[in-house]
Amino acid sequence: LLAETMIKQAAASGDWVCLQNCHLAASWMRRLEEKVADLSHDHNNQVHPDFRLWLTSMPSPVFPVPVLQNGIKLTNEPPKGVKANIGRTYNDTGEEVLESCSAKPSEWRRLLFALSFFHAVVQERRKFGPLGWNIKYEFNNSDLECSSSTLRMFLTEQEQIPWAALEYVVGHVNYGGR
Repeated sequence: LLAETMIKQAAASGDWVCLQNCHLAASWMRRLEEKVADLSHDHNNQVHPDFRLWLTSMPSPVFPVPVLQNGIKLTNEPPKGVKANIGRTYNDTGEEVLESCSAKPSEWRRLLFALSFFHAVVQERRKFGPLGWNIKYEFNNSDLECSSSTLRMFLTEQEQIPWAALEYVVGHVNYGGR
């Protein structure tokens, strides 16, 4: 397996390895637990002191508890409140993104703000639980990024803003198609 080879090589050389979305590899979690145990019980000093193993995962019942117990855990939670959420969105958005639609720069900035506001409201709705939702779904930045890319494309390629298409793609496909 490629991941095991990368871990072995990095452990010897002192490189870092990042395995993303580990929760999606449920069948490999037992093997990951064994690999991490082997690394932590290395008595022959074969693990380089600069070696680091980074694992990303959503909360999952298949993720090995001993790996969690023996590691340093970081969480990335969305900010609380609409204002803080919009602030984080704009903090994460570089100036190049704000300037990325030369076809209609004024409309781009205004609609990007409206999209960021909509995303913040959808994320804030989670605190109300299942009220108003059919199923629980974690909306994340990829939903916002996909919607903003679609918005940029529409503004660049269309002479007039296609409101109906924009509403359908963002509201029904990107956010409503869950």
